[in-house]
Amino acid sequence: MALSEQFLEEDLHPIDIVEHLAEHHDWDFDRIGDDQIAMAVEGQWRTYSITLAWSNYDETLRMVCSFEMEPPAERENELYELLNKMNDQCWAGAFTYWANQKLMVYRYGLVLTGGQTASPEQIDTMITAAVLSAERYYPAIQLVTWGNRDPEDAMQVAIAEAYGRA
Repeated sequence: MALSEQFLEEDLHPIDIVEHLAEHHDWDFDRIGDDQIAMAVEGQWRTYSITLAWSNYDETLRMVCSFEMEPPAERENELYELLNKMNDQCWAGAFTYWANQKLMVYRYGLVLTGGQTASPEQIDTMITAAVLSAERYYPAIQLVTWGNRDPEDAMQVAIAEAYGRA
């Protein structure tokens, strides 16, 4: 059964759909309010904090996927260079580093103007894409910040996607 089949008769708020998805995937979550939910999604490299918030003002479902990171100050220029290279390869969403909060962040906004609704599949894909992007670039980030590697060199790790299982 498709994720959306259980919602066919209902007109649900986007955050209600996210809550159902979190329950479906057995993710830890906290419904912060009517328009916001936070959850923890386990990846291969680490656990990612994901927050989704609905904005009535611009009818956008905003997602922030983050993980803590405290790079050495002397490597921040290389980190920002790497972020530019990563974002050149991201067609949906973008990475940024929030230095004050010491967070690496992947952001995405799903615009639903004119009364559109998001399907569970769209939201699930949005969350999955965020985690997969963070997983894909995490080794490159580590190589640049802690391995003193050149951003161009570190990107080769992210470009080589693994398929299958060992």
